[in-house]
Amino acid sequence: MRHATVCVLALAFAPTATASPFSLELRAPAPATFGSTVVLRGAIVPALVAAPVTILRDGVAIGTIATGPTGTFAFRTRAEGPGSYSATAGELAASAVPLAVRPRLVARVVGSGVVGRPLRLEARVEPAAPLRVEIRRNGKVTLAETYAGRARIGLGTRSPASFRIRIVVEAPAGWSPSARTLAAVAVRPRLGPGSRGASVRALESRLRELRYVLPRVDGLYGHDTVEAVLAFQKVNGLPWTGRVDARVWAALTRAHVPRARYAGDHIEVSKRRQYLLVVRGGEVRQVVHVSTGATGNTPIGRWRVYRKVAGWDWVLWYPMYFLRGFAIHGYPSVPAFPASHGCVRVPMWIAPQLHAVTAYGQTIFVY
Repeated sequence: MRHATVCVLALAFAPTATASPFSLELRAPAPATFGSTVVLRGAIVPALVAAPVTILRDGVAIGTIATGPTGTFAFRTRAEGPGSYSATAGELAASAVPLAVRPRLVARVVGSGVVGRPLRLEARVEPAAPLRVEIRRNGKVTLAETYAGRARIGLGTRSPASFRIRIVVEAPAGWSPSARTLAAVAVRPRLGPGSRGASVRALESRLRELRYVLPRVDGLYGHDTVEAVLAFQKVNGLPWTGRVDARVWAALTRAHVPRARYAGDHIEVSKRRQYLLVVRGGEVRQVVHVSTGATGNTPIGRWRVYRKVAGWDWVLWYPMYFLRGFAIHGYPSVPAFPASHGCVRVPMWIAPQLHAVTAYGQTIFVY
């Protein structure tokens, strides 16, 4: 058997006047970040085992790798800039493939985000290139400047404010675009029911940006704000208080939109953390504070909406039934803990909206 393999390899690479029955393929990944490891994959078809393949970058050999049991290979290299990669194996040659590379942009906001305390933007790019920075404070542009490869910019915190920062790398010709958008706030650290003003408005704006449902941004810390804060605390593993302190502000600064557990269009309900996700195309569109069964009897599994009622159905507001008498519905009381008879309670104001965007047959995941 070993003799036969050697014969095949010798035949493949021996000079011949006829067209080779073999072909060499090479693929490059999607745009890579400067300095990261990229994997170039390819194969000899039909499969040749242990055949040496040379990888070239812009026509210069950078390494050799042998094919595996199925004739495939994976060559790892460092993304040092855009280039054209090709491969050869004896008389075989793969068509050149381009590798797009974007500059490595590192950006963060440093500071507690508390009014009167230092807060600054730090940004740098590798390899060095101009950075275009735009800062919006409470929606108004307060800075639009270009920096040489690195920036340290103080953000004004003398009064409550919400910052939106856009950083764009003015990359050299041939490089792929690289950009970041950051959010930050300067707030008074402790807020709760009855608070009002710019700090509350900054809180509500950030919660909405992260997809936590609120009927409006009005600068008033009412019951709807409490429920949105509770949802945020549940998703991010914070104490379920409905109040905001320095710890919550810090979490808001670094938070991202929650990720769905499943793909497609559906609703997810977490019994353990007591929140609901409205998911469209695999992306979370809304995060809702809920209360499930007090005895833990809300059924876990994959269900489908089989009945909907517009308005009241007994004491259930805009219910969407997914198993026997179990439904997602509005209710006047949605505490931070499981309190229902088994249904999934949501705030009254959001129930008609959920009812409107949820079709018959819609999948409901409860976990």
